[in-house]
Parts: sequence; C-alpha cells; structure tokens
Amino acid sequence: MLDRFFHLSEHHTNVRTELLAGVTTFLTMAYIIVVQPQVLSGRMLHIDTGMDFNSVAAATCLAAALASAIMGLYGRYPIAQAPGMGENFFFVSSMLPAAAAWIATQVDAHRLAVGSTTPWQIGLGVVFYSGVLFLLLSMLGVRERLMEAVSPSMRNGIAIGIGLFILLIGFDSAGVLQRDPATGWRLNTRFDSPDLLVFFFGLLVTSAMHARRIRGSIIVGMAATTLLALALRFGLPCFGPAVTDSPLVKGSMLMTSFAPATGVVSTPPSIAPTFFKLDLVHSLALPMLPFIVIFLFMVLFDTLGTLIGVAEQAGLIRDNRLPRARQALMSDAIGTVGGAAMGTSTVTSFIESASGVEQGGRTGLTALVVAALFLLALFFSPVIDMVGSYRPITAPALIIVGSMMMRNLTKIDWDNYAESLPTFLVIAGIPLTYSIADGLALGFIVYPLVKLLSGQGRDVRWLMYVMAFVLVVYFVTVRIQPL
Repeated sequence: MLDRFFHLSEHHTNVRTELLAGVTTFLTMAYIIVVQPQVLSGRMLHIDTGMDFNSVAAATCLAAALASAIMGLYGRYPIAQAPGMGENFFFVSSMLPAAAAWIATQVDAHRLAVGSTTPWQIGLGVVFYSGVLFLLLSMLGVRERLMEAVSPSMRNGIAIGIGLFILLIGFDSAGVLQRDPATGWRLNTRFDSPDLLVFFFGLLVTSAMHARRIRGSIIVGMAATTLLALALRFGLPCFGPAVTDSPLVKGSMLMTSFAPATGVVSTPPSIAPTFFKLDLVHSLALPMLPFIVIFLFMVLFDTLGTLIGVAEQAGLIRDNRLPRARQALMSDAIGTVGGAAMGTSTVTSFIESASGVEQGGRTGLTALVVAALFLLALFFSPVIDMVGSYRPITAPALIIVGSMMMRNLTKIDWDNYAESLPTFLVIAGIPLTYSIADGLALGFIVYPLVKLLSGQGRDVRWLMYVMAFVLVVYFVTVRIQPL
C-alpha cells in the first residue's frame, strides 16, 4: 500500500530508508521545539512578550505536524515544515513593538480599552492573514509559476547557497565560528573547549560512517555525540574545581545550555493559553498592514528557495519543472494559518530536510514520519529538550548535508555570464545575508536585468521581470531603514 501511494519503487527507495530519513530530518530540526517558545515567549531575548512558553511549544509541534503531514500526503515530497527561524525573531523584535506602540496610541486616544488586546495577539492575527494570502497565491498557481520561471542554473545555485547556509548554521551552532565586529566572523581557536570537542567528535564519527555508506550514519553519529556530551557533563566535575571553575568549562554550552533528560515520557503541555487567542480585528489596522506584506514575502521566498534547493538535491526536478508543485506549496500556507490559530509564528519549509534527503528520503513518507514524530515529541519532550538544548550534537549533521549540496556546482552554466553572475549572487547572498529570502532577492533582481542587457531577454519568463520589479519596490518602500 505504501509503495503504491508514495511510489517508493519508482524513486528507488523503501520503507526502511524513508523511516530513517524521516527520523534524521526530525532530529536535525527538533531544536525548533525548544527554540521557538524561547523566542516567542521572549526568554531568549530577555524580555516578556506575554506568550506562554509551554503553550507555544505545543503549538509548534502541532503546526509542524499538520504542515508536514499535508506535504507528505498531498505534496508527497520529503520536505518537513515547522515555524521558521527568522520569521520568529522578526515577530518578536519588530512586529510586537509596533503593535505595542499602536495599542498605546489607541488607549491614549480612548479608542481602545486597556487590556482589550495584546501585541502578541495582534501579531498572531498578522501571521494568520499573511498565511491566508499565501494560501490564495498557492491556490491560484502563482507560486508554482514562480518556481517554473527560475532557470536551471539559478535553481542549482539556490541549492548550493542553502548548502553554505546550512554549513554556516552548523559552525555557528557548535561555536566553531564566533561573531567579530570587525570581520563578521572569526574562527574559535579554543579547540580544547568541551563544545568543540563534542562537535569534532561527532563530525569525525558521522563523516567516517557516511563515507562508508553506512545506513543511518547521521542518526548513529548523533547518538554517539549525545553519549559523549552526557559523559563530559557528568564526568568533568570528577576532576574538581580546577576544571569545572575554569572559564573555558564554566562558560561552555555544555555547562550552561545542555540539559540532560531527567525522564523519558511526560504529559503534553496545554495549548489553551494561546489557542485561538489571535486578534483578527486589530491586526487589520493600517500600521499593521505592512507587516502582513513582510511576512508574506519572507515565507514566499524562504519556501521557494528551500523547496527548489532540496528538490534539486533529491533529483526530483523533471523537465525543468517540479511535479505537484502546487500541492507541495499548499502545506506551509495551511500550516501558517493553523499555526497562527494555535499560537505560533509563520510555518515554512525547513532546510534541514536536506539531511533526510541525503539519508535517502525521496517521497512524502519521509515528511509523514516527521509529522508523526512531532506529535510524539509532545510526550517525549525530556529527550527532545536534551538533544535540542545542545546544538553541537546536531551541528555535524548540518556540516555533512551542506557539503553534499555542493555537488550542484557542476550543473551551473558557467560559460554564460548572464546566468552565472546572478547565480553566484544567490550562492553568496544566502549565507552572507544569513537569509534565504534576501539571498534569493539579490539574484532575482539582477537576473532579468543582466539577461536583458546582454541580449538574452527572451530567455527570461515575464514573471521574473515582474518579480524583480516587485522586489525592488518592496526593498525601497518596506525594508528601507531610515538613517
């Protein structure tokens, strides 16, 4: 039955491979279960947004399960969905302060009673409406046409850019790279720190097994890395204060962030504090409308880039088209609408899906496994919290996946400068801007202009010209920052 529904044989895969791929993808993105409530509740930014931590965690799992299940059953692609990184920080750092300022002006003008609404409720309403618009664009086939308008070189460039982005996230998560005000990034030379020890151990173990083509290499690597992290966490105190009180150990993520599980099973947290608490009336106030557009643009290009990149890596592009693109593009739109209703921010396709594809996942069964695991995570939150609380455990998997996506370099038309230059801007733009959406925007603006000026304008579909114009207007009118 599974073979007939998901066409496993046609994609040269089987149930066991798809299960392993689903588990791999889930483990590499399980951090969102912890990070999302930390961001939306304000704990990560040392503020109080008013959103309940546990309720957001439950909403995150449910929204991810809903969207991933739709992707698996309807889109039938091995791409998982969850509330996106980037959108959640924008929600807290930009959306909520703007909503709070608007509420204050309305209260002062006696047009709004104190306590009648909150910034986070308005914020969820904004996310809801952006999801509705996103859904309409998907139903009308606009997003599908956008995908087909992207040239093969650009598509492969997106995959490479995402690979570099994954690499950067992995190095940043493990502490291999550190922020530097002068150069942006610099190498952490303290290779004797517990965090780098755990990371490099995991990277070597996972790489060796992956090179030997051992099935489940990424999962086994994570398990081995977790065991080492636990051994160090409980073993270092045996060496006394001379070791545990040293700045290198005391300030490490191993001692400050890693939270060993105290149990295996727990009762699912309540979703009641945020369930259907969105404000659909005041989120349509004039100052909130630009935020609806911004969220729409962010999720549009995040999903477009991830879907193209992962599909290209999996070899799922057929005749320059992605079959069932419309069905695949419906999942995150529905997930965003449902997620806002439950109490979480914008849902999008996760670049970590590439780890499952590298593990052999080729069908929607992989995404369906991820959906089931997000539901199970509600009951096994202690273990998920443990793995998600310590990023050096999952960072090696991201490095492996990023390196594998470099193979697309050979598929770019480097002899045609009108193709290679915009593609290069996408490749460099995604990691350098730390945003898939902004990296794509650089290439999408330049691509039709370079093609037109080089006499190759007829090779560009009209939708790319429209998209370039819209992006320029968007950056000039919406994203521009006053001096």
